[in-house]
Amino acid sequence: MSLLEVTDLRVSYGAIEAIKGISLEVEEGQVASLIGTNGAGKTTTLRALSGLLKPTAGTIRFDGQRLDGVPAHEVVVRGIAHAPEGRRIFPLMSVEENLELGAYSRKGQDYLADVGGVFERFPRLEERRAQKAGTLSGGEQQMLAIGRALMSRPRLLMLDEPSMGLSPIMMQLIFDTIGELKTAGTTILLVEQNASAALALADFGYVLETGKVVLSGSGKDLLTDEKVRKAYLGED
Repeated sequence: MSLLEVTDLRVSYGAIEAIKGISLEVEEGQVASLIGTNGAGKTTTLRALSGLLKPTAGTIRFDGQRLDGVPAHEVVVRGIAHAPEGRRIFPLMSVEENLELGAYSRKGQDYLADVGGVFERFPRLEERRAQKAGTLSGGEQQMLAIGRALMSRPRLLMLDEPSMGLSPIMMQLIFDTIGELKTAGTTILLVEQNASAALALADFGYVLETGKVVLSGSGKDLLTDEKVRKAYLGED
């Protein structure tokens, strides 16, 4: 049984149906990637999975339990963390305070070791632990968004456009981090405009177009698929 199973998911914004019956699975310990152009429905899918949007139809099962209709804060408690597009850090709070908020669902638990784990993974954040998060660079804010999500000790980590707006050097650092998390056994659902990097990391991938899954397969197979190479990898 897959850790995450999505069946015929539909999501609407008013009269506009943005997700038109997609189905996907994420196996425990693997990385699954969603790729597609802007407006394909990738971010909407993650927002529905994290409880920020209510599906109009379909089912979401996480570890065998129904998740559709569960409020966002309870989704975190059940084991899903979402590092959203645009990072969404708390700019007037310090780096360390942002990380502490990531552990809010772990009531009564010692989270200091986890803060240390984030600082070990991202030494630059430790150097800036008392600095207001809004003054960090874009790459540092992305590190913080990922670190904050990891503070809840998720069974599934959802990353939405983690390389957006970053320099090539910082982009590579973020992809290296995702690779390290994969090696450590973290289950990841990755939305990423850099399709070649996303598929290179992915055990399995899904191609979305206008709210539908039009192609799926292993990351390796999609990287060599002629249609994917022409449409998403910029190759003739």
